[in-house]
Amino acid sequence: MTATGRQCGDCTLCCKVMAIEQLAKPANAWCAHCRPGRGCQIYPSRPAECRAFSCVWLVNELLEEHWKPSRSKLVLTTSDDGLEVRCDPGFPDAWRREPFRNELREWAISGEPLDMTVVVIVGQRMTLLTPEREFDLGVVGPDERIVRELEGTRVVNVTVAKASDLTP
Repeated sequence: MTATGRQCGDCTLCCKVMAIEQLAKPANAWCAHCRPGRGCQIYPSRPAECRAFSCVWLVNELLEEHWKPSRSKLVLTTSDDGLEVRCDPGFPDAWRREPFRNELREWAISGEPLDMTVVVIVGQRMTLLTPEREFDLGVVGPDERIVRELEGTRVVNVTVAKASDLTP
């Protein structure tokens, strides 16, 4: 149980959308040890990567019940840059449904002046949400980075570049 008192319960969506390096499990495929809707079959001995993971719904009581991943089909995680919304590939438009789409837009609005981003990940495709628009970034590889062009704090363009091409 987390500090919020929330528990995963029947929710196992992170076992599908997250990659688990220690198990060589790719993102967007069920973990071999997961029984969807029932839980992890190796829970007591699960990898450290899994032990350390908590989705934002588990740890943030400000997120309402409709954000529970098993309901929303969205797993919210944080990154150094902001919020990542990992969509169940079986429900690729889940993030576009209300109230999710409007709340994600509100988070993009409130995050913009703080240089915080909202990125939606569906399969291998990424979309950067800004207050004004959605930037479809396509597939962003592990050796690539999202580069935002800003006017003040407003994002006016987004490109994807090889990490090696960016100056430190």
